Amino acid sequence: MQDQSWHAMETARIPQELEVDPQVGLSEQEARLRLDRYGPNELQKEEPISAWRLFFRQFRNVLILILLVAIALSIAVGEMVDAGIIALIVLFSALLGFVQEYRAERALESLKKMLSPSITVLRDGRETEVLSKSLVPGDVLVLEAGDRVPADARLIEAHSMKCDEASLTGESVPVSKDPAPVRAEAQVGDRKNMIFAGTVVAYGRGRAVVTATGMRTEFGAIAREVAAVETKETPLEKRTAEVGKWLGILAVSVCFLVAGVSLAREAVSGEIDFPFLVNTVMFAVALAVAAVPEALAAIVTGALAIGMRQMARRNALVRRMPAVETLGATTVICSDKTGTLTKGEMTVRKLYVSGAMVEVTGGGYEPRGDFIGPDGSRAGKGPPLGQLLRAALLCNDAALEQRDGKWAIKGDPTEGGLVVAAAKAGLDQAAVNRENPRTAEIPFSSERKRMTTIHRAGDGKRMAFMKGAAEEVLGRSSRILGDGGVRVLEEADRARLLEVNEEMARSALRVLAVACREVPDGGPDPAGEEIERDMVFLGFAGMMDPPREEAVEAVKTCREVSIRVVMITGDHEVTASAIAREIGICREGDLVLNGEALEKMADEELARIVDRVSVYARVSPMHKIKIVRAWKSRGEVVAMTGDGVNDAPALKNADIGIAMGITGTDVTKDASDMVLSDDNFATIVKAVERGRWIYDNIKKYLTYLLRCNLTEVMVIGGIVLALGPEYLPLLPAAILYINLATDGLPALALGIAPPEPDLMRRPPRDPAEGVFSLDVKLFILIALLIEVPFFLYFFFKDLPDLDQARTRVFFLFILVELIIALNFRSMRYSAFRVLPHKWLLLAIFWEIVLIAVLIRIPSVREAFGILEPSAGDLAVIVGVGAVVFASMEGVKLFLRRRLSL
Repeated sequence: MQDQSWHAMETARIPQELEVDPQVGLSEQEARLRLDRYGPNELQKEEPISAWRLFFRQFRNVLILILLVAIALSIAVGEMVDAGIIALIVLFSALLGFVQEYRAERALESLKKMLSPSITVLRDGRETEVLSKSLVPGDVLVLEAGDRVPADARLIEAHSMKCDEASLTGESVPVSKDPAPVRAEAQVGDRKNMIFAGTVVAYGRGRAVVTATGMRTEFGAIAREVAAVETKETPLEKRTAEVGKWLGILAVSVCFLVAGVSLAREAVSGEIDFPFLVNTVMFAVALAVAAVPEALAAIVTGALAIGMRQMARRNALVRRMPAVETLGATTVICSDKTGTLTKGEMTVRKLYVSGAMVEVTGGGYEPRGDFIGPDGSRAGKGPPLGQLLRAALLCNDAALEQRDGKWAIKGDPTEGGLVVAAAKAGLDQAAVNRENPRTAEIPFSSERKRMTTIHRAGDGKRMAFMKGAAEEVLGRSSRILGDGGVRVLEEADRARLLEVNEEMARSALRVLAVACREVPDGGPDPAGEEIERDMVFLGFAGMMDPPREEAVEAVKTCREVSIRVVMITGDHEVTASAIAREIGICREGDLVLNGEALEKMADEELARIVDRVSVYARVSPMHKIKIVRAWKSRGEVVAMTGDGVNDAPALKNADIGIAMGITGTDVTKDASDMVLSDDNFATIVKAVERGRWIYDNIKKYLTYLLRCNLTEVMVIGGIVLALGPEYLPLLPAAILYINLATDGLPALALGIAPPEPDLMRRPPRDPAEGVFSLDVKLFILIALLIEVPFFLYFFFKDLPDLDQARTRVFFLFILVELIIALNFRSMRYSAFRVLPHKWLLLAIFWEIVLIAVLIRIPSVREAFGILEPSAGDLAVIVGVGAVVFASMEGVKLFLRRRLSL
């Protein structure tokens, strides 16, 4: 069926175009034929990643590939033990990464909320429950409050119908629906006569004819756009590739240089025999393996896996492991308002009654709070205030209930706010309704902007209660209730009330006016509008979706660490900017852009001013892509939140896409890097802190491993190049043991170090910063300037006794590198201020005990080519360690002063 502007057609034409009788519906035979023609009402799903594919994906890491080459080379020269140990490290890394990502995928499945599995339709003149996937264009849907819409459809009948379209358009309040045609160019959010797949009927009832199913729906169009966005590479993946590239170049260069020089020297001095060739290749491979920190991939994976698990405990489910670190680099967070920065629960904040403004405390749907008068004292709950709340409670179709220990509203959220306010005043909804049974009602509609109900009061009187827009209710009121009773509503009163209404609206409050009147028996017909005249005006109720208290603190934290928070909402700009100011997002001088202005603005123009815009109001979720690209064009790392289908492309385009676990759609969750199971902005900030922490630790042990391994290569390779392979400063077995002793537990302990004290006081790191930042370069440089000369000096000093020279170099490497690990608890703060944590101390203690035991075994000493160290050897080692420790403290002091810590 060709796409048509169904929303612009006259209602009577819809059934004709879709060839269906709206009173009978499709026949079962015709429905089957159309199902064959159009296919099932399902989205095309990506083939789920199999467990095997997920496992083998772990081997795409550059460092893992280098280690695989090292395994092959070790096997080629007969070093099976070396090959086996490296293979175990590789397997451990791959398994750890696989388990965490596999768990994340399975956990995500449990969070997903599928579309309603069945829906009521007309088939052969009967209302029938059918599976949503069997819907076809032309099916007549029979809809009631609570139904999840399974396909796009055009309304042909609507009774006080409202739909929650937040998942598609970002609109935070239910949208009133009307079958009347709208202009052809109307955007999705303005098509009041259409209902869309993935939305929910919040109120009322209606009938609609299905116009599109599956991938032809608005939902499906977004799914196609999401699939077209390429998966981005995270900062950690870029940095790992950078490290892998340089380590690969170093390893290959060392192999060729050492082997080439040794072979050239032997060729000049004599004939090259096969044993010499094998020994040279074996040593070159051992030295190349020494250049590559075997444990790095495992520790990176382990730290990320631990981070994923800890984040999951804190309501942040990370789907891709490298995304954990990306959070730490985040410089901009673009957040939805409703439910993320706010509670997502309409709450009465102010009541205007008897000429006074009354503050209502308490937030959300919990019926707990006080009424505070203008003088700061508790307001009395007497006739004026009590009558206002009682009228609002009776002219109401919502209900307050407790579900699993939490308060929730069944029905319209705005009406729910009035029910909660009444409950705070001690009014029991069930009891009030029993005492005042409803006998008739005139329902709300978008044209009337008001609702009226008629009740039989306990004293036998008939009472009418009205609530609605201020101008509508005031226009039908001739009297007003005050402290002295009911009196005539003067023009001055009317002008003052309209002024109060404007003041409340400017404070981001959604204002409802409430009125009542007695309806004498034999009076106007309750079904007609005559009853809505000569009303007694009771007052205003101003409500809003209140900010989350923890979101206010989280935004404050973001400001302190120079992370920019931007609010994006479908609400009106007055409401949005007021909420943003209350939360702390919008400050003096910040800009507020609406969707219309954003639509007209060129990408280059937006990029120029994007850093000045704090709030985007009346924005469709599709505009989010434009905002993301504007920030990214300035080199920022952008996190974007979303819950609706239309948010998915923006989440894919952002550096970190964050989906809502409670309100989010399946498409949004699939497009995201992280899912918030509590839909709370504060959880994002906690995740950013965790990401910074993990990156800090990765940087610590990366610098530690590079420093240690480069020192090994410079010392061992330099001696061999100078003297030849017959003067090996360390045997291959000793080299591998040093790597395992220092690259293993101590490095892993650095990977799980507690956060540093200023972690969330620092500005975000420069996204363009490479691995080899100033501090990393300084620590490596100081190693080459201090440690390498010490190692070379003591080796050449003891050269006449080669075993003694090897002994000192061996123990210098082990103990000095353990001292370096001890000092690398922080790369900024002194080891005396930020003390080593228990796991680091235990790792170092274990390695010292282990080597003390091993060197007592003659076969081990023989394999390593060393002797038992003397007291003099230990004194030299401790002395060199102290010099190295002092040099690192000096580098930290320089960095602290440079960074003004």
